[in-house]
Amino acid sequence: MAMAALRREGRRFAAPLISPQPINPLRSSISPAEDQAFLGVRSISTQIVRNRMKSVRNIQKITKAMKMVAASKLRAIQTRAENSRGLWQPFTALLGDTPSVDVKKNVIVTISSDKGLCGGINSTSVKISRALHKLNSGPDKESKYVVLGEKAKAQLLRDSKKDIELCLTELQKNPLNYTQVSVIADDVLKNVEYDALRIVFNKFQSVVSFLPTTATVLSPEVVEREAESGGKLGELDNYEIEGGETKSEVLQNLTEFQFSCVMFNAVLENACSEQGARMSAMDSSSRNAGDMLDRLTLTYNRTRQASITTELIEIISGASALEG
Repeated sequence: MAMAALRREGRRFAAPLISPQPINPLRSSISPAEDQAFLGVRSISTQIVRNRMKSVRNIQKITKAMKMVAASKLRAIQTRAENSRGLWQPFTALLGDTPSVDVKKNVIVTISSDKGLCGGINSTSVKISRALHKLNSGPDKESKYVVLGEKAKAQLLRDSKKDIELCLTELQKNPLNYTQVSVIADDVLKNVEYDALRIVFNKFQSVVSFLPTTATVLSPEVVEREAESGGKLGELDNYEIEGGETKSEVLQNLTEFQFSCVMFNAVLENACSEQGARMSAMDSSSRNAGDMLDRLTLTYNRTRQASITTELIEIISGASALEG
């Protein structure tokens, strides 16, 4: 308190001596910020560092909380995603998965998240979708997009707006089940003409890794054509069709059910990858905030120590001048 009082008194007495112009109370050319910078640089600098430290500490609390939330969501989704893999694997064995099949009408179903702060999983899906669109485009070919998720929609609208047939967002607002995904798949099949559906998603492997994956679902006509031409599709030809349904009707039902099962698994796998990537991103952000907080603490201590040292020198110099 004594040092603060002495500092205030020293400023009050020193101001008229160091001022280059007479003090005019009506003068408004110097702003309050400039007055503070002129009279109290040390206190302002430490205050700025303290405010910065407070902001970084708050950001660190937020990133740690987001990491915990992502971890709890990941545990809830991971089991469902692993169980859903058993739905589409029999269809792959029965109808095959032939990404290299040459068709005229390709529909690229890009699955992404609605929220950010989850690393590069959305950019990876969009990059693969653009590569597939470029690969399957030509004078006699047509490629369209079906976008699931806000992030992929925002990126693809920039340069491929005319090629987007359907956009669906807020898929993960509520916990997804097979009924909801089958309704979405039914909307896609009703509103889009296709020969091949190419679903692009991120397959969950671990918290720190995911695998960009493309699954192909062919239309019943293409499946029948490939089977007649001797193409390798799967084990469908090993079975005999009994009952009143024709082979075309059976293929129609199988391909629709296959698409809904693949979509269900793809949405869950992508949701797992999103939460895992968000956990990693928030963990890195928390560690970076901690490193920044350490550097700011060091800067604050150095600034405060320099301020105290300067004040002590001024006090000693003033006392020496009075004694002399």
